[in-house]
Amino acid sequence: MRHKKIIYQPIGIIYSPHKEVKGVPIQPSSAKGIQGEIELFEEYQDGLKDLDGFSHIIILYDFHKSKGYSLQLTPFLDEKLRGVFATGAPKRPNQIGLSVLKLNRIKGNKLYVENVDMLDETPVLDIKPYASQFDAVEEEKIGWLSKNIKESDVKKSDERFK
Repeated sequence: MRHKKIIYQPIGIIYSPHKEVKGVPIQPSSAKGIQGEIELFEEYQDGLKDLDGFSHIIILYDFHKSKGYSLQLTPFLDEKLRGVFATGAPKRPNQIGLSVLKLNRIKGNKLYVENVDMLDETPVLDIKPYASQFDAVEEEKIGWLSKNIKESDVKKSDERFK
């Protein structure tokens, strides 16, 4: 059974030094030290209460420059066609991204973050606190990534998912 259409509205905007798709780090782990700012829309500012007690946050966002999707694609870290759900590629049926960012400070409705791996002016859908006791798991297997995972720190995006 198909469900009704779901519509999300952004709660803020991420500002980053990444102005073009080409060259963006493909994961926060390859964006170490890259600073950014999340401007939460003022009507959501009260929701930031107590978030400053966390060193890291989970950001859910819209891959707003990605159009359409492919169920099979060639990810940045491979040369082979893979199923989209076995990748983090932005060309997805629901173009939702997820990144864990370091939270440096909060001032008013602005969050100052680092390890930013998203494009400038990316719409933010949600913010959650990161707690390793809940959110980190030791993976047992990482599929096709095991062959190329070490390249993630140097690999940058190109325009294949534009």
